[in-house]
Amino acid sequence: MAETEEFGEELADFVRRVAELKSARSVPADELPTVLDAAIFELDHVADQLWPRFQRLSSDRRPSAIASTDRQEQQLLKALFQRVPVPVALVDRETVVRRLNFAAASFTGVRAGYATGRPLTGFLAHADRAAFRSQAAAVARGEGDRSLTVYLQQEPSVPVRATLTALRPSGEPRAAVLVVLQPADSRLPSGASTPGPAPNLTETTRHAVLMDLVDTMTTTLLSAPAGGSSAVPERAAGVLHGRFADWVVVDTGAARLSRTTVLGPSAGTAVATPADGPEAPEYAEVVAALATQDPAACPLVVATARGGSTALRVRPEDPDAFGRDASGAPFLVRANVTSLLCVPLATAPGPARGVLTLFRSGGRLAFSMAEARAMDMMSRHIALAMAG
Repeated sequence: MAETEEFGEELADFVRRVAELKSARSVPADELPTVLDAAIFELDHVADQLWPRFQRLSSDRRPSAIASTDRQEQQLLKALFQRVPVPVALVDRETVVRRLNFAAASFTGVRAGYATGRPLTGFLAHADRAAFRSQAAAVARGEGDRSLTVYLQQEPSVPVRATLTALRPSGEPRAAVLVVLQPADSRLPSGASTPGPAPNLTETTRHAVLMDLVDTMTTTLLSAPAGGSSAVPERAAGVLHGRFADWVVVDTGAARLSRTTVLGPSAGTAVATPADGPEAPEYAEVVAALATQDPAACPLVVATARGGSTALRVRPEDPDAFGRDASGAPFLVRANVTSLLCVPLATAPGPARGVLTLFRSGGRLAFSMAEARAMDMMSRHIALAMAG
């Protein structure tokens, strides 16, 4: 029965990966060979693995017995796993994290308690997720160890070598995947070089910077010319752009939202450095596409306008949360979004006067809860200025 259930899960995994490959048709033409290779890999898997297993199940062979392991030895192995100085994660065939040791938590900058139960692919760059899932599934099926280069969302410029090997925990019918992470060059992600909690001085500095932003926003709103309420959202977006967020998108209107402002990374910046000037050339097309998007086609904006509450997403798992462009590519992927804030422009519970969305990209620190609370306060001030 266990082997039959495992076969059913593998077949369901295959169907999901085929659906993912279909959605990859929107990738640029020069990347299509990679998608084709993945499709051929999946077809080979059906011919070489799934069909023979189906034939074996049809003959009703008895599954092999699983040897029991001493409980004290298991506890010792768990302690060794946590203390080994190499970044190691234990995931299932869907890459969902079961365990993350201390070194891996420092290396990725993600707390073990937060990572457990979430897909490890959620901490990787979008472009690496499909390949990592496919390789993890192959290792879990017993097709041998794999190794590939990936990039963490927190450190998109630093290549990371991920080595995957199968591991069958005692007493469990299915194999898990042990993932070892190490820098592909001499550089380490910042999380690995500064383990442990951030110093109090750093937190104090971030708080002071946040209060300075609130003060600048208040000054900007109070100094707005009389009768210029229609320009308030644009003036507020200018305050937030660069120093607080890489991308600022403003949708206004009570009855029906319309897009009024889109600001992307400035020229001369990678994605996260405050600067003035025209939009960076590499993001000009994305800015233009976002400017023409109907907010009604953006699920996150619609939900925020209706619900009237702030939405904070770190490493957003749903790439379609902000809709897709005309070619079918998700905006969150094209803008390299690693965290976002979506706040309603409202003075009280009820219909909003608009929605303000902020993106951070690349290696910039994700939006914190403190920043979300400050943005919620500033959004109410913006809505009051719009009403005046």
